[in-house]
Amino acid sequence: METVEQRKMKSFPMIGGIGFTFLIAAIGWGLAQLPGFERLGPMALAIIIAIIYRQIWDYPISIHQGVQFSAKMILRFAIVLYGLRLNIQLIIQDGLGLLAIDGFVIIFAIGMTVLIAKKMNADPSISLLVGIGTGVCGAAAIAAVSPILKSKDEDTAISVGLIALIGTVFALLYSFLFPLLPIDAESYGIWSGISLHELAHVALAGGVAGQDALAIALLAKLGRVFLLIPLSFTLLYLEKRKGRNNEKTKIAFPWFLIGFVVMSMIGSYITTYNPMGAASLLDPIADVSSFLLTMAMVGLGLNIHLQQVRKKALKPLTTLVITSILLSIVTIGIAMFL
Repeated sequence: METVEQRKMKSFPMIGGIGFTFLIAAIGWGLAQLPGFERLGPMALAIIIAIIYRQIWDYPISIHQGVQFSAKMILRFAIVLYGLRLNIQLIIQDGLGLLAIDGFVIIFAIGMTVLIAKKMNADPSISLLVGIGTGVCGAAAIAAVSPILKSKDEDTAISVGLIALIGTVFALLYSFLFPLLPIDAESYGIWSGISLHELAHVALAGGVAGQDALAIALLAKLGRVFLLIPLSFTLLYLEKRKGRNNEKTKIAFPWFLIGFVVMSMIGSYITTYNPMGAASLLDPIADVSSFLLTMAMVGLGLNIHLQQVRKKALKPLTTLVITSILLSIVTIGIAMFL
């Protein structure tokens, strides 16, 4: 039987690793409050810090277990909590038309990314992840599907970093272009919501055109978040079919996706009916889920070796830029004619 001291010795690497990812995530959140840095956002800043730290100092192997816990288990818990952001009832009531367009956007983004990646001989794993991130909801989508696709931690972290970078650039570009384009505020909001990468990017760009434009931009974006559910189960089905052709491949059911769906239903109920004033808790919980997701990204970032990144990331980055440009061109036409 283990003694108390032995249990303490075993638990320290876990606590130390989790605490380390917490610290870097907190630094990222702190930097994001400073002028200039807020454009990048806490998640991008934290993962950049983690990558740089790993290259210069590395981290003690003794806390590896806790770092991996953040990268895997906390990641799944953050995705479950992320479901509270999704108001399914609002999408069904006001966003069914946009939902069809969102479905087209996801298919276009993933299909175009995979096609261009093949032409460029880009890394297929990273390219697929950035295609999903572009089509759905950025880092959260990549985090949700990476366990299903059995992606390497390094590939997941690279994909998140690329999406954060390009999404920020495009959100700023949209904000600059709005006064110059022959497009009204509502159409601009729809364009932002159906084409930009992250919820934060949509909020940044959509807010330029006013509150009404921002509201419809977020509604359009939430439709893409909603479609993460069927997309994930479609990918699970396809991976299981591959597994049947290769008996050595086993696909574990991603139970955290069920949690995501359940939390979406709970969040929708709370948002609609506000039982006992519970709606006031949704924003703080959303902040917690974002912070936990940032901790998970730190855990992934600590597994990156920059020498390998340089070899693997350049072509997927080029693919992502081309796809994002094409998506912006196609969707602005759709938004203007709605």
